[in-house]
Amino acid sequence: MSLSMALPEVFLGGGEVTEGVVRVGDTVRRPVRVSTPAVHALLTHLEAVGFDGAPRALGVDERGRQVLSFMPGESVSRPLPPFAVSDATLVALGRLLRRFHDAVEGFVPPPGLVWEDGSGDDGEPEIVGHCDVTLENVIFQRGVPVALIDFDLARPTTRLFDVVTTLRHWGPIADPVDADPLQRGLDVGARLRLFCDAYGLAPRDRRRVVEVARLRFGRSYAAMRARASREGGGWARMWASGAGDRIRRAAAWLDAHQEELERHLF
Repeated sequence: MSLSMALPEVFLGGGEVTEGVVRVGDTVRRPVRVSTPAVHALLTHLEAVGFDGAPRALGVDERGRQVLSFMPGESVSRPLPPFAVSDATLVALGRLLRRFHDAVEGFVPPPGLVWEDGSGDDGEPEIVGHCDVTLENVIFQRGVPVALIDFDLARPTTRLFDVVTTLRHWGPIADPVDADPLQRGLDVGARLRLFCDAYGLAPRDRRRVVEVARLRFGRSYAAMRARASREGGGWARMWASGAGDRIRRAAAWLDAHQEELERHLF
């Protein structure tokens, strides 16, 4: 698809891995990856079923970059604004993730598509999850989370794994030393319960939240170390900045607080 490059390019910061992301008018241009055809198939499905909380796939421009619709609003980064850690935001985010999962449930990926590697649950994949609902990958309008962006790490997984990945950042399931100052005084157990209630997580899955979080930490550590060595770039910078140490501290914090968290979840 050939699109005009007459409009100026505005650099979009915030991403830790993907470089060269710019806004051109009402579109976003991102480097093409091996997983781009798979991600565009996913976004096309979401558009077809009427899910409005994700960008639209618009093809490839003259420079070989993928073209996506620009999602109006704002993302958040550290230091976090107060609305980002509110209970209302957590509830709205839980409902947004559930709407996304329900919308993608009927998606049958065409054969031959390649997804990005990443950690996952041991269960049989149920959906194609976002798998990277970080603070920076949620779009807010008037303080309300309305959309998910940056689907580069989307891949087949379980609903629970995508929930746990989201809670890793938004609970947060982390050592307070690595959290934003506004997150350090939060009741994480109560927040996990609030999110799971808003999402409508089944009781059988609630019983596995801590188990899957622990599994994710171990596998994420190995996966990030491997990608930092193999791919360099943003992955290497994240690893050099202490990503592995942060994962290990989060895993230790989870072990120390397991009983407290499970009292809220069950």
